[in-house]
Amino acid sequence: MSDRCRVITIANQKGGVGKTTTAINLATALAAIGERVLIVDLDPQGNASTGLGIDREDREVSSYDVLLGEADALDAAVPTAVPNLSIVPSTMDLLGVEMEISGKQDRVFRLRSALDRVSTRFNYVLVDCPPSLNLLTLNAMAAADSILVPLQTEFFALEGLSQLLKTVDQVKRSINPKLEIQGIVLTMFDKRNNLALQVVEDVRSHLGDKVYETVIPRNVRVSEAPSHGKPAILYDLGCAGSQAYLQLASEVIRRERRLTAA
Repeated sequence: MSDRCRVITIANQKGGVGKTTTAINLATALAAIGERVLIVDLDPQGNASTGLGIDREDREVSSYDVLLGEADALDAAVPTAVPNLSIVPSTMDLLGVEMEISGKQDRVFRLRSALDRVSTRFNYVLVDCPPSLNLLTLNAMAAADSILVPLQTEFFALEGLSQLLKTVDQVKRSINPKLEIQGIVLTMFDKRNNLALQVVEDVRSHLGDKVYETVIPRNVRVSEAPSHGKPAILYDLGCAGSQAYLQLASEVIRRERRLTAA
């Protein structure tokens, strides 16, 4: 990838941890400060596309076509209501993509090749992964400079994380030596819940400065926003969740500067 474009994959094999919410709102926060941002929706459910107001009938060219090599990522990119933010939308066709490319020699590098061709057009590409460690997620990891992991503050949080970190390690050794963990963001935090407080403490003691300072609170306005086809930051800028995502964006930029300077 070009130095001018950083690819951040947002991954966790567990569903319901805030991957898509993080992708949408982090991208919006980056776009709001003038960065040119592309989201690649690699989840067949297409929640990132819906959450940014892209109707299903407007997804004529999708990430499925890009992975098959039948469309360029720029042709598939749809502008959103957020200035500076575009998305390569997803459709249910992605469910069959593994079978279609699994026999190909370059099967894990399909996304990397597609993004190489758009690297001069964007400052950041955020890839929203499906909730599993499948060929789509491997494509996202092979294309990424770094990985951002949303982690829900609940009982089995660390258990699922260790499997993901092992996969990242394997990908780094075998297919993408430059891959780094950008950071782990704790999501859906409820400060009134003692277990959530304990999880935050445990994750920080195990993973230290890999964990962002910013913690994303459980927030009704953030949950409502996707049904209006808007990021929370557009739906209600003043709510606690939106403010937390703005803080997360500045932490991500600081880390990216450190990683690129290293």
